[in-house]
Amino acid sequence: MESEEKKPPVESFNRPEPSFGWTPYAEQINGRFAMVGFIALLILELFTRQDLFTWLGLR
Repeated sequence: MESEEKKPPVESFNRPEPSFGWTPYAEQINGRFAMVGFIALLILELFTRQDLFTWLGLR
């Protein structure tokens, strides 16, 4: 019988738990939302050919 690598169970991985406050989980979620917002802004500028300041009425 060939030796198989033993994989740790899924629970043993270091996954951040949702909780209140400045936690690694909150920072991870904030970073993901920031990336989505940045991409959405780029797409908006690409399709409208106007920058953010024009959209906000600052130009």
